[in-house]
Amino acid sequence: MFAVHLLAFHFTKLKEDQIKKVDRYLYHMRLSDDVLLDVMARFQAEMVKGLGRDTNPTATVKMLPSFVRSLPDGSEKGDFLAVDLGGSQFRAHQVKVFDDGKQSSQLESKFYPTPKEVIQGNGAELFDYVADCLLDFMETKNLKHKKLPLGFTFSFPCKQAKLEEGVLLAWTKHFKVRGVQDTDVVSSLRKALSKHKDIDVDVLALVNDTVGTMMTCGYDDQRCEVGLIIGTGTNACYMEEMRHIDLVEGDEGRMCINTEWGAFGDDGALDDLRTEFDRELDLGSLNPGKQLFEKMISSLYLGELVRLILLKMTKEGLLFNGKASTALLTKGKIEMKHVSAMEKYKEGLSNTKEILTELNLIPSEEDCIAVQHVCTIVSFRSANLCAAALAGILTRLRENKKLLRMRTTVGIDGGLYKTHPQYAKRLHKVVRRLVPNCDVRFLLSVSGSGKGAAMVTAVAYRLAAQRKQIDATLAPFLLSLETLREVKNKMRTELEYGLKRETQASATVKMLPTYVCGTPDGTEKGKFLALDLGGTNFRVLLVKIRSGRRRSVQMYNKIFAIPLEIMQGTGEELFDHIVQCIAEFLEYMGIKGARLPLGFTFSFPCRQASIDKGTLVGWTKGFKATDCEGEDVVDMLREAIRRRNEFDLDIVAVVNDTVGTMMTCGYEDPNCEIGLIAGTGSNVCYMEDMKNIEIVEGNEGKMCINTEWGAFGDNGCIDNIRTKYDKEVDEGSLNPGKQRYEKMTSGMYLGEIVRQILIDLTKQGLLFRGQILESLRKRGIFETKFLSQIESDRLALLQVRRILQQLGLDSTCEDSIIVKEVCGAVSKRAAQLCGAGLAAVVEKKRENQGVEHLQITVGVDGTLYKLHPHFSRVLQETVKKLAPQCDVTFMLSEDGSGKGAALITAVAKRLHNIGQK
Repeated sequence: MFAVHLLAFHFTKLKEDQIKKVDRYLYHMRLSDDVLLDVMARFQAEMVKGLGRDTNPTATVKMLPSFVRSLPDGSEKGDFLAVDLGGSQFRAHQVKVFDDGKQSSQLESKFYPTPKEVIQGNGAELFDYVADCLLDFMETKNLKHKKLPLGFTFSFPCKQAKLEEGVLLAWTKHFKVRGVQDTDVVSSLRKALSKHKDIDVDVLALVNDTVGTMMTCGYDDQRCEVGLIIGTGTNACYMEEMRHIDLVEGDEGRMCINTEWGAFGDDGALDDLRTEFDRELDLGSLNPGKQLFEKMISSLYLGELVRLILLKMTKEGLLFNGKASTALLTKGKIEMKHVSAMEKYKEGLSNTKEILTELNLIPSEEDCIAVQHVCTIVSFRSANLCAAALAGILTRLRENKKLLRMRTTVGIDGGLYKTHPQYAKRLHKVVRRLVPNCDVRFLLSVSGSGKGAAMVTAVAYRLAAQRKQIDATLAPFLLSLETLREVKNKMRTELEYGLKRETQASATVKMLPTYVCGTPDGTEKGKFLALDLGGTNFRVLLVKIRSGRRRSVQMYNKIFAIPLEIMQGTGEELFDHIVQCIAEFLEYMGIKGARLPLGFTFSFPCRQASIDKGTLVGWTKGFKATDCEGEDVVDMLREAIRRRNEFDLDIVAVVNDTVGTMMTCGYEDPNCEIGLIAGTGSNVCYMEDMKNIEIVEGNEGKMCINTEWGAFGDNGCIDNIRTKYDKEVDEGSLNPGKQRYEKMTSGMYLGEIVRQILIDLTKQGLLFRGQILESLRKRGIFETKFLSQIESDRLALLQVRRILQQLGLDSTCEDSIIVKEVCGAVSKRAAQLCGAGLAAVVEKKRENQGVEHLQITVGVDGTLYKLHPHFSRVLQETVKKLAPQCDVTFMLSEDGSGKGAALITAVAKRLHNIGQK
């Protein structure tokens, strides 16, 4: 028993001594976590260089865009072919993808050898060989009669400009085919296939095996957004944000980047980590100075690295009594399969002894222990370096998503990872140590390069079909210049109808006289009160106007909410609430006793008989107070003041917010004779010649006309451009059949149009995995402010997803792109229609003045115009195209409904005083 223990002790001591000896000898190959974190940082810097347009030419890590923009979502289906060129064998595959709700697929493959004369011959021979093998496969599977889409896995660095094109940058992995570098390999394959007239194959996608691995795993696990190959070669790919990829136009969504990380260090960035053995191996390779990272990691080189180390140790008398066999002196005699076998610790030293004996060496027990440890250090270094670079990718993904902690999946393929007994465990352990804030699942790919190419093709097929459906859905929102010209002409006709006595009663665009007959001239002065009612908030303002050289306007205001029950209660309750708000403000300002002139901004259609009389034509913007329509709102306000019996006011003018906007800008620019509101509602006013206003007596001078153009189209004249979504929004509104133009152009309704489209796209299976979420069923959930946020150029898709999540819509990256596109189509149409209407007004002004070229200013207010990132630009461009003889300046109004009301009151007072004199 004692002898056994002594023997075990002796072996353990022997093993320890040999391990220490090898550790000292290969000290530079043992990498600490600090060194690995430094490698990770270096790799991240190279990634950034590779993604930059200016720095990419000198970057070693080329970060090649793959034009794969979407991962599988489970809805793919159909039969696909794939061919796979890049490893020791050529493979042809048939992949059936089933749309059975279980995300199942069926793969059938056939393997073909890749003879040396083919992989080191000329390009035509290579692609003819690929086409011949595919023909043989299709005959075997009885597929010659079918037209099938094909994915081409080509596992070499290619520069792609689209998914179905790839220019070979350089051969790797012992391939040296002449006349292929710098040419499009897909064209070469198509040319070879075209020689076989009896097969009809459509090459839809060129895929790198790494991308194929990610896509295969992505079909089984939708969290998979990284692909990793560790085999004969090594590479990684991942889904990068488009906004970071300078080499590709556009910044929406994501695209898979094929890093081609094998070349990391080709610029000397890893020279401090490369050993004399790495340098010797590189010099003896087919491509000296290139793919240096790959030569430190991939199975193609690790066996040779072990041989070089063992040879030197033997020459230095540290192994095999200093006697090297012919086999040990022969390049390529130790392969990765030998290294893997020698590292099977459970089998002790028997494998190691057997392999060394096959190499005509006479190993002692000490030699076997030392050789086994050399293999361990070499393969461990490979796993460490691979983990460091992978940690760099995972950290970038996490930072792109702005997450403190990230869950993700890495799809892996490659012989080294699959067959080496310790490699996978080591890699996982080191990655988790380097990126503790990433919860990483490692998913082994099943035929990634073949099935993956089919999956990329299937996704491309699905996206093409989806794109067709989305385009068809949004086509009615794309208005041609001719259609917009028609809208302009119809608006012009309706404007004329509203001005004429005999047609005014039946006109949809009411062209209401405001009795505002002048714009500010700078002499206005005094203190004025202004009330502003036009939305869910109500404001009371005190406005102080100074004239002369120190001309200025000072404003003090308070905002009060109008509850829904009052908006939709009785008229008396509404006006009592307004008077209560006024009383609070007068108390607050300490002016309850003063009888100040007041301008009442009442932003609803009113028929005026004078400047201080306004009969409500009909409620808009969600108001429904009873006993108001057909009543004079000034009288209703006066009665409410009398009922309260606390103060008295001189109500001088009832004003529309659009007129207030024009007057505010007119105070700054005398050329401003048009006011436009593009916000919750939509409206325009302008100064019309009195001689054209048949419903008001007198022909001298001008008067401001409140067009109330929101009702344009209520007679059906623009039904040809109304979509089914517009009709759904109209039918679900408080006033069906009314304000049709406003419902296509104003902020109150655009979000609702978007919601209706999103529901339709979801029903078609194009959004939110075909599930109509409960929140999407809620009318009004999609406020127009979300359109402005979603369409912001500065907003990354991640933030778009967050906005959608706030609305209870759990979206993918692809969903977010579609939602953004829908928002863009709806808001662009709104701006164009608004521009077409405005073009009709400015053209009318030009003709009124009898000039060939008109210069005019439009005062504008409204959140849609002010806050939406593109609305104002599109509107202005449309006006320019449709009214080319008008030079229109757009001036943003500062508080048209408050300041504007006070200015109208001041102008009315001035004109009244002139009249009295």
